[in-house]
Amino acid sequence: MAIPNVSSSSSPSSSHPWNHDVFLSFRGEDTRNTFTGHLYNALIMKGINTFRDDLYLQKGDEISPALLEAIEQSKISIIVFSKDYCTSTWCLDELVKILECRKSIGQMVRLIFYDVNPSDVRKQFVKRIDMHENKVNKDKQRWKEALEEAANLCGWHLDKGNESDFIQRIVEEMSSILMKRTSLDVAKNPVGLDSHIKVMSELLSVGNDDVRMVGIHGIGGIGKTTIAKAVYNSFAHQFQSCCFLAEVRETTNRSGLVKLQKTLLSETLSMNTKLKVRSVDRGITVIKERLCHKKVLLVLDDVNKVEQLEKLAGDKNWFGPGSRIIITTRDQHVLDTHGVERRYKVQELSAADALQLLSLNAFHKSYPEEGYEELINSVVQYAKGLPLVLVVLGSFLCGRSKPQWESTIRKMQRSLDKDIYEILKISFDALDDNEKAIFLYIACFFKGEERDFVTKIWEASDFDPVIGIQVLIERSLVNVDQHERLQMHDVIQLMGRNIVHQESPDEPGERSRYGLMRIFSVFLRKIRELIMQFKP
Repeated sequence: MAIPNVSSSSSPSSSHPWNHDVFLSFRGEDTRNTFTGHLYNALIMKGINTFRDDLYLQKGDEISPALLEAIEQSKISIIVFSKDYCTSTWCLDELVKILECRKSIGQMVRLIFYDVNPSDVRKQFVKRIDMHENKVNKDKQRWKEALEEAANLCGWHLDKGNESDFIQRIVEEMSSILMKRTSLDVAKNPVGLDSHIKVMSELLSVGNDDVRMVGIHGIGGIGKTTIAKAVYNSFAHQFQSCCFLAEVRETTNRSGLVKLQKTLLSETLSMNTKLKVRSVDRGITVIKERLCHKKVLLVLDDVNKVEQLEKLAGDKNWFGPGSRIIITTRDQHVLDTHGVERRYKVQELSAADALQLLSLNAFHKSYPEEGYEELINSVVQYAKGLPLVLVVLGSFLCGRSKPQWESTIRKMQRSLDKDIYEILKISFDALDDNEKAIFLYIACFFKGEERDFVTKIWEASDFDPVIGIQVLIERSLVNVDQHERLQMHDVIQLMGRNIVHQESPDEPGERSRYGLMRIFSVFLRKIRELIMQFKP
C-alpha cells in the first residue's frame, strides 16, 4: 500500500463554476457498501462536498446529461478501479468524460487501484472491453484509449494493509489540495474585470516557458488587488504551485519578512513541511533551492519597498520554467528598481461601469432606482471612476431616502468618508517631508498649473520640486496631462485638503503658510499673464 506524492500541472481551474469538490467514479456492485462507501463518508465528515452518483441519480442504459454535468462541475475526480470496473459501460463513459475534463478545464484526477494492480488496467481491462458485444466499435475504441491513458497516471494502490488508515490519508491529501486550490474571494460585485484579465493575460502569456514578472500599479483604491485576485483565480490551475501573499506592506511592518517567506514556502511546496527559516537570508536560500524547478504562480500584493521583492522574489532564476510573479504596488519606482519591465497601470472605471458598480452596491441591481438617476450621476461624477469610492458610498447610501442622498452628496464635497480617507492616506504617509509639502500645495493651489511654472516657484524656496514631483507621479498621486499641467484625482485632492484642515481644524491661522503660498502663486500667475500679453 502506497500513497505517492502526486504532482500535476493539471489542477482545478479557479474560474470554472464548481458545484462539487470531489466526484467519485466506481463500480457500485464492487465497492458501494465497502471501500467506496467508507471513503465517501470520510470525505463528507471532513467537510468535502462529494458527488456520489448512485445517491443522486437513477442509472439507465446510457449515462445521463445530469451526470456529465456533475463531472464537469467537480474540482477533483477520484476513480476507484476494482475488479469489475470495466464491465460497466456507465463507468467507462464516466472515465472518458473525466479524462476529457482533465484536458479541457484542468480537472484534477486521482486513481485508486482497489484489489487490482495498476498493470491490470493496461492489460486485462483493455482486453475485456470486447465483451460489450452490443456496443459499436467506436465506443469500444474510446474506452480502450481512456483506460490506456488512465493507466499512465499516478495513483494509490491498496492491496494489503489497513484500509481505514489508507482512506484517512486519501482524505487528508484531498483536504490539503482543496485548501490550496480554493478560489480567492474577488469582490462582491466584480464589475469590469474581464477587460483587466484580458490585458494581464497578454502580459503574462501563461504557457511560455520563460519566467516573467508583471507589475500592476496605480492609485490606492483603483482595484489592483481585486484584479490580481481575479487573474490568480483564472490561471492558478495551470501551475504546479500557487501562492497569493496579501498585504505585503502591512505584514512586513507587523511581523517581518521571515513570516512572509515561511508562508510562501508553506503554500508552494506540495507536502506539509516544517522548514526552519530563522532569518531572511536563510529564507532566500530555501526559496531558491526548493522552487527553482517548480512552475509557480506567485502574487505579491501591496508591495511598497524594493527590499520586499529582493527577499521574496529576488530573481527570475529562483523559480522554475513557466513561473509567473505578479506584483501590485502604488509605487511605480519599486517596479523600475527591481527591473520589472512588463507592467499594467490600472485606469479609472468607465462611466458605464462606474454607474453599474454604484447601482449594485446602492440598489442591488445594475441600474438605479427610478427617480434616483440624477442623484446617482452626481456620485458617479464625484467618484471619477475610483472603485473604492463607488463601493463605500454605494454601500453607505443603500436603502436611504432621497433627502439622505442629497445630504450625503453635499457633505462629500467638503470631506471624505473615513474609510476612503484612511486607505488613500497610506500613500501620503509614505512620502518624506519634502514630497508631502509639494503634494499638499498642489492639492490646495496648483492643480491645473503648468509643471515648469510651479517648479520655478519652488526652486526659489527650500523645496526640491523636480524629484518631489517625479515621486508623486510614480506613486500615482499626481499626473501630468498632455499640456504639461499638474493634475490629480478629485478625491485625492480632497484627501490632501482634509489633511491640511486636520493640522489645525479650529485655528485656520495655523495653516497660514499655505495661504501665503496661495497669495504668492496668484501674484506670480498675474505677472506671467502680463508678460505673455506683451510678448511679440
